[in-house]
Amino acid sequence: MSEATVTIRMYNPGFGDCFLVTVADDDATWRMLIDCGVHSHGRARVGDVPRKIGDVVDAVIAQLTAESDDGTPRLDVVVATHRHSDHVSGFADDAWEAVDVGEVWVPFVEDEHDSDAIGLRQGLSVAATALQGLVEQAAGGRPVESLGRSMALALDFAVNSGPNLAAATRLVDGGFKGGVEHHDVRFLPKRDAAANRVELPVDGAVVHVLGPSRDPQYLKRMDPPAAVHWLEEAAAELGRDEDDDIFDRMYAVPRDEVSARVPIQLVRARNAMRLGQLALDEEALLRAASVLERSVNNTSLFFVLDVRGTRFVFVGDSQQGAWEHVLDAPESRALVTGAAFYKVGHHGSHNATPKPVAHELVRAGGVAMVPVGTVKAWQDNIPKAEILEALHESGAHVIRADDPEAGAQGDDDLDFDAAPDGLWSEVRFRIP
Repeated sequence: MSEATVTIRMYNPGFGDCFLVTVADDDATWRMLIDCGVHSHGRARVGDVPRKIGDVVDAVIAQLTAESDDGTPRLDVVVATHRHSDHVSGFADDAWEAVDVGEVWVPFVEDEHDSDAIGLRQGLSVAATALQGLVEQAAGGRPVESLGRSMALALDFAVNSGPNLAAATRLVDGGFKGGVEHHDVRFLPKRDAAANRVELPVDGAVVHVLGPSRDPQYLKRMDPPAAVHWLEEAAAELGRDEDDDIFDRMYAVPRDEVSARVPIQLVRARNAMRLGQLALDEEALLRAASVLERSVNNTSLFFVLDVRGTRFVFVGDSQQGAWEHVLDAPESRALVTGAAFYKVGHHGSHNATPKPVAHELVRAGGVAMVPVGTVKAWQDNIPKAEILEALHESGAHVIRADDPEAGAQGDDDLDFDAAPDGLWSEVRFRIP
């Protein structure tokens, strides 16, 4: 059996994700692109000029073309971990029409035929569209930024959580080379557990798809920390009863009995009235938008690439509930601890790397890559310093997209490279 290599290139669009993974030995090569997007307010800067996501797309395609035997850029798998713009906006670029793609992997929540997904997906899309409309209504034709920071953030959250139709159409409806008949779409994970173990053409290589969970109890757990005030209050604000009811409390219907005792038309009318009130309260609107944002995060694809026992963990923006789903199962927990590589979840945010296992995720000498760029509103909290410190303490090299050289210093055994202009950084693992 020949030596295998796993090469992971992290592109730097700014506050966004884009990873090219290449697994190879003497007999086969397999390539996967995981996400391609950037936050509208967090693009990387080259000098004084913001980097366009199209520049990242062009760089990925140029790399694939250079590695092709016949000049046709190819990917075995394209993964869109979840629908947020900072993960998929780059797929709206028409340059992808030249790329030969074998399969596209997306979360099961995007499957219009999946009974577990229909209500959740529709709810996310309707809520995102409604919240965007409320912000624009409040702005009354003025720039949203003129309403203050809270409204601008709420609009960012709502837009980021929307359906991203141009990107979704390319991913699911055949917007790569050859069109709809040329590549398969996998909505993952499957109900059949065996179908979530995907063998690769490289000897001894397999992908284990571990999430998102189909259990609503896991999907809704987001565990906001006390350090971020408006996140802490978000869930409580959306779920609280009115303070001043006009009827005596004896007439109240318990929350768990509403669906059985109250006609659905009345429930919808009450919810619509509450949603309308948000336009008059910018802090409430921001809280609603933040809950929506984090709910989408928990639908991220969560998977482990295992090459002959060396494991590489990719989690999208998975948050508390998604991690609990994985860590509660002993076999899955074993796959995500002591790994050679961890793609740090949600740009190093407080709610995407569980504190109890942060020291266990990466083995000594392994690598944690943080796809992060500056967004002024979050620059003091993302990435979270305590998470990076825990990863450092485990003996991992912590490589940030916005400062890759700093994390690669001090170990001559680390096979590392970076583009002079900061467009990408890359690590290579050699596996017997």
